[in-house]
Amino acid sequence: MKLKINWDALGVGASVACAIHCAILPIILSSLPIFGINIIDNKGFEYFMIFLAFAIGAYALSHGYRKHHKNALPLIIFSSGMIFLFSKEIWHQYSIILLVPAVTLIVAAHYINFKMCRKIPICNEEEHVH
Repeated sequence: MKLKINWDALGVGASVACAIHCAILPIILSSLPIFGINIIDNKGFEYFMIFLAFAIGAYALSHGYRKHHKNALPLIIFSSGMIFLFSKEIWHQYSIILLVPAVTLIVAAHYINFKMCRKIPICNEEEHVH
């Protein structure tokens, strides 16, 4: 039995996890001194999360593009969202302002890709290998 992974669902999940992380991290970091823990933003973790979201998203969307619909719209929307996400790390003072369109565009790209992939006729497993 072959395990099938819905990469769009995984991409949406990773994007939502990233959004939750970005929204909750400032609250957690600001409350850590109460418990005697003083840490500064972990840039390595931030960039790891961004690159993880990029890797999953790029794979899912390129798979949909190559194997199913040949429409670049989800890739363009995703790329725009990733630009906002990287910009958030550069301009920290606009972090929340840049985070909202970043997550919205990334999730929208996965949703559009998912819908486009589902519009094609059911693939014959012998002819269409994922």
